[in-house]
Amino acid sequence: MNEVYEFLKKCGTYYLATVEGDQPRVRPFGTVDLFEGRLYIQTGKVKDVSRQLHANPKAEICAFMDGKWLRVAGRLVPDERVEAKKHMLDSYPSLKAMYDAEDDNTEVLYFEDATATFSSFTEAPRTIKF
Repeated sequence: MNEVYEFLKKCGTYYLATVEGDQPRVRPFGTVDLFEGRLYIQTGKVKDVSRQLHANPKAEICAFMDGKWLRVAGRLVPDERVEAKKHMLDSYPSLKAMYDAEDDNTEVLYFEDATATFSSFTEAPRTIKF
């Protein structure tokens, strides 16, 4: 999982896919954190992405860097603990202008039953489960 985290962190921007009814939705994201052995992302509860994940927690992210790409598929589980939110916001201080660990909007979610696949045009895919 550390390798997945490091790739996403170094990449900076990845794309998160969710589903709204039968319509796929994809948008850029940039937050990623490791907390208590889990891979987390962050969003706001007022956003469509939050509503979509609560209706269907299955999601996939995709990132591309240096001729390699990473896909992570799994379920995103909300973590309402202040400690998890604080850890994320401490990793991204610029978010503190918009979010607070104790507000009603900040949401952190971790991957559960995830499969990460590293791929490139020149190497065979490699999969990690967590």
